[in-house]
Amino acid sequence: MDITDRRAAWILAGALLGLAPALPAVAHGDPAHAAAGPVRKEQKDWGIAAEGRQARRTITVSMGDDMRFRPDRIEVREGETVRLRIRNTGRAMHEFVLGTPGELAAHAELMKKFPDMQHDEPYMAHVPPGRTGEIVWTFNRAGDFRFACLIAGHFDAGMVGDLHVIPTAR
Repeated sequence: MDITDRRAAWILAGALLGLAPALPAVAHGDPAHAAAGPVRKEQKDWGIAAEGRQARRTITVSMGDDMRFRPDRIEVREGETVRLRIRNTGRAMHEFVLGTPGELAAHAELMKKFPDMQHDEPYMAHVPPGRTGEIVWTFNRAGDFRFACLIAGHFDAGMVGDLHVIPTAR
């Protein structure tokens, strides 16, 4: 790690520590990570969080220690609210994170440097072995997005899937 990387890591660590009192006390791998609470609704390129009662369809995705999602391609319609039920069939911790290809790749790199980084977003499901997680999401923007496991090494091993949001006719 050169001096620039080290400086960036210290700046990021300091920023995260400064925000720590305002963040939920959860981390990748923490079984209490999915504690119920109010859903934070922040518009993202790939949509916005929704309440469970808004979901009209459920899509079940399994993920395992072979570093694969099944299915590895999801199609939804623009404006559709979907419950994504995420099953971890493996023995290791896995996660399901929605995002753009660029944002997921950048976050995966950050997770390599800070594998115990604390964060919790409504477009993430951290699922312990043998358990099931859930995301309820309104896909209100058409386009091609992805989902991935960003636990250190999993993304690089190919644990990614494609998400296609079909535009509505205008």
